[in-house]
Amino acid sequence: MAGKPKITFPTAKEDARAAELCPPSSQTLSPSYRLAYSDTDFLLRDELRPVRLQLELLKPELILSEHDIRQTIVIFGGARIPEPERARQQLADTERDAAANPSDKALARRVRIMRRLVANSRYYEEARRLSFLISRAAKTSDRLNYTVVTGGGPGIMEAANRGSRDADAESIGLNIVLPFEQKPNEYITPELCFQFHYFAIRKMHFLMRAKALVIFPGGYGTLDELFETLTLVQTSKIKPIPILVFGKEFWRSVVNFEALVDEGAISPEDIELFHYVETAEEAARILLEDTP
Repeated sequence: MAGKPKITFPTAKEDARAAELCPPSSQTLSPSYRLAYSDTDFLLRDELRPVRLQLELLKPELILSEHDIRQTIVIFGGARIPEPERARQQLADTERDAAANPSDKALARRVRIMRRLVANSRYYEEARRLSFLISRAAKTSDRLNYTVVTGGGPGIMEAANRGSRDADAESIGLNIVLPFEQKPNEYITPELCFQFHYFAIRKMHFLMRAKALVIFPGGYGTLDELFETLTLVQTSKIKPIPILVFGKEFWRSVVNFEALVDEGAISPEDIELFHYVETAEEAARILLEDTP
């Protein structure tokens, strides 16, 4: 088999190194003299936003292709849902503070919230278990080539990446620059840990290889990701994929889908674009047996 053709021109990296050897002068020290692709100040100009968008789309695409990532199972969920042990400890600490300050209404409310987080922390274990089942099956299957992908943060995202680690499998984290909740969790495969500036490009990468979407309880970000995907399927912008929604009680308490039908805002069949699941085993059966 013929090898790669010999490159006549120097590579960009070689030219960048050569440019550094140029003797300093008033001309060579001018910002205008910098190579455009080595000039961070230039790349960060507002006028270069289209280029940055393209780079942010291209970099993960090339790296994922190099790692032969072809099919993903996307797991979304709240960053603030802790593992059960941590949730119980946080509740105990908050109850102790509230007992010492019985007139503090904010602390009393915090206790109520922490009790709900303790109840919802079961989803941390379900996400971890589901990711383990998916990753283990993909390692032993000739048919499945699934890799779990999350938003890369704490909470449910951490649990899912952790489940893949439990199965000694790779997993992907698509982090985004935020003032908080953006540090990548320790369970992401380092070579598959990405950081984004643009929400839109990050969302594209979530769905470009997705064979299914799993939604756990969460906040605004999780709601955004769920409804973004439902809208794309509803409007035929993407092919239908299984959309599994964990926790019927939670979701029915925060979103009244039936009211949307009754108000004529969506069609009755639009509710059938997703269905509820309660356990990792139930979700795994659907994903591993029914997903094409």
